[in-house]
Amino acid sequence: MDIDMIKEKLSNFSKAREWDKFHSPKNVSMAMSVEVAELVEIFQWLSEEESRNLDSDQIRCVKEEIADISIYILTMCMKLDIDLEEAVLSKIQLNEKKHPAFGNKKKRAE
Repeated sequence: MDIDMIKEKLSNFSKAREWDKFHSPKNVSMAMSVEVAELVEIFQWLSEEESRNLDSDQIRCVKEEIADISIYILTMCMKLDIDLEEAVLSKIQLNEKKHPAFGNKKKRAE
């Protein structure tokens, strides 16, 4: 995934529509929560088994919602000058310390 290319496309898209003035971190976070809710709605009344065996229309809808969520994540990163790759890798490292692998009964120092 070429994140820089996607960020450039998002930036150009927003500028062409003069949407940038609406993309404060507050507004982006609220919009992101709506998109996450739309993703949850797809799975809301499915059984565990049904959620693992989506039909092609459901997969299309999930894909669209994941794209919307990802767009808002990247927009938030651009607004707050956050390096997404660094943030994700840093969080994985924190999670490894906080949640040791099975077989390691002692919690690692945080």
